[in-house]
Amino acid sequence: MKGWFVATALSFSVYAYAQEVPVIRFDSAPDPVKMPKDVHLGEVTGVAVNSKGHVFVFSRGNTNGPAYGAAAAQLLEFDENGKFIREIGKNLYAWSFGHTVRIDKDDNIWATDKGSDMVIKFNPEGRVVMVFGRKQEASDKETGPVERHKPPLPPEIGRFRQVTDVTWDPAGNTYISDGYINSRVAKVDRNGRWIKSFGEPGNKPGQLNTPHSIAADAQGNIYVADRGNRRIQVFDGDGNVLREIRIDVPFDAGIQPALGPVPDVAKLEAAGSPLTQAPGAPWALCITPGPRQVLYASDAYPGRVYKLSLDGKVLGVLGESGKQMKQFGWIHEIACPSENVLYVAELLNWRVQKLMLHP
Repeated sequence: MKGWFVATALSFSVYAYAQEVPVIRFDSAPDPVKMPKDVHLGEVTGVAVNSKGHVFVFSRGNTNGPAYGAAAAQLLEFDENGKFIREIGKNLYAWSFGHTVRIDKDDNIWATDKGSDMVIKFNPEGRVVMVFGRKQEASDKETGPVERHKPPLPPEIGRFRQVTDVTWDPAGNTYISDGYINSRVAKVDRNGRWIKSFGEPGNKPGQLNTPHSIAADAQGNIYVADRGNRRIQVFDGDGNVLREIRIDVPFDAGIQPALGPVPDVAKLEAAGSPLTQAPGAPWALCITPGPRQVLYASDAYPGRVYKLSLDGKVLGVLGESGKQMKQFGWIHEIACPSENVLYVAELLNWRVQKLMLHP
């Protein structure tokens, strides 16, 4: 398989054509999590793994309420063998429309909720220890879905609009991708004190169009899935742009999308529309533990997972869109406890797959 990638920065541009992009062989473990009787997953928006190998699954399950104001979020924990342990945050005030779950180096559990505009930190025992953002008040007449204004309304310090994900640097600072509307990254210190935000809506270097996923490397560089702009932007901890990564690997034109028509990228670009469904548009990011770190990214169409070096070289590719095992329906989050073991959360297939790679 032949392909190419583009990695650019403010001070340099690198183009590598006809790059060899191997197809990575892999297996998918059957039933990696065992659901309790009469408990069902909805759209699986998040998956994470802690230091013990326990798997945390965030799902838009257990739904109740009207279309707006629904409690479409349920956080479940399974042991390293997939046995159900517990539900975390049952009936939590922040639950509205779940987005991602992450585990920090101390095994604290962090959940982002797009519907309530909140980020919740649980300790390993499952108790709430820190809260970011605030959801709209149910008593207010104007409470409803957040509108997307053009030009966008200015963001507020400490509040979010459809928040998407969270990561941390080695110093313990937290970075929150915010999100569908504000299109920025918020930075707070280990004590929760607001430091700054960087990024704004747009398509220029440093600007963002739906920062959908976020990850950090061992040096504290921040990787943002700038999904609507079809690129990954890499920042330092102060928000300075270091480089951008664009994934463009050829694929079989006969592959059907998991949902909807084949995207017409040229038409979308001409209309100035978000490139959410375009090939290579990053939906989820994950960086493996050291000392040799690699980056994994996924797209919605043609529905693949890409393995990259941190400088943006595509090292391999696997999978395609579909409903069978080893196929994917909108991977929304990736957990990568090691280079060759991945967990992927799928929106459309309502499941988690555990992938064992054989590169």
